[in-house]
Amino acid sequence: MPLLSLWLHVALWAASCLVLLVLHLCVWFHHRSLAAFREDSWFKSLFVRKVDPRKDAHSHLLAKKEDSNLYKIQFHNVKPECLDAYNELCEDILPSIHTDPEYPCELVGTWNTWYGEQDQAVHMWRYRGGYPALTEVMNKLRQNKFMDYRSERGKMLLSRRNQLLLEFSFWNEPVPRPGPNIYELRSYQLRPGTMIEWGNYWARAIEIRQQNHEAVGGFFSQIGSLYTVHHLWAYKDLQSREDTRNAAWQRDGWDEIVYYTVPLIQHMESRIMIPMKTSPLK
Repeated sequence: MPLLSLWLHVALWAASCLVLLVLHLCVWFHHRSLAAFREDSWFKSLFVRKVDPRKDAHSHLLAKKEDSNLYKIQFHNVKPECLDAYNELCEDILPSIHTDPEYPCELVGTWNTWYGEQDQAVHMWRYRGGYPALTEVMNKLRQNKFMDYRSERGKMLLSRRNQLLLEFSFWNEPVPRPGPNIYELRSYQLRPGTMIEWGNYWARAIEIRQQNHEAVGGFFSQIGSLYTVHHLWAYKDLQSREDTRNAAWQRDGWDEIVYYTVPLIQHMESRIMIPMKTSPLK
């Protein structure tokens, strides 16, 4: 019995020591973690960009300064049985607005979607003079046969939406080009707050993608779905598109740009479009 009692006391003492050791370790790790957090927070604070109380809107930093162009892109989802009649109606009315000097706007391009959302028409307009030009055009169109066109068009549509856009300063201004071409509209929904970062990377990327003259225009939204970017490309055919895109990976810097811009994207979409007969972008 005395031996058993001795072993029992030793076991209890060892257990008590183990508990104390565990408690000391927990306290030590807690203080160490807290110190590391403070040190890490202090260290990170050295590299976190301080917000300047005077800051410009993203549009002022990314858009072209030498002009005040405003763009509108329209997406019209047409009833499948009405697509031919819709195209004929657009080909009759839209060029008359484009060529009339009374309207400070230009039809950049008008297309039917070939691959992507089917039975869809896409129109892009440029308003030289910004929002005042847009307002002037809209007011004038309410006073002429355009209202009849809108009424007739409405019978053919399932839905429609639009966006107002500005063009990136480092992209081309889209100008008429001969065809035949197919056009790809790549649309990116960015994470809020990442537009400047996107612009910084693509200011370099566009230099790589200009070599085959496929870059038509680059835009970012102001009204409509925000933090949306549209890149418009022209190719001779689908195989030319494939070859051109593959060739970009052989150029220095393209892989790095893709690596850093992909995490900025929430959603992306590609449309292959065929120009309508009266489109300035053939």
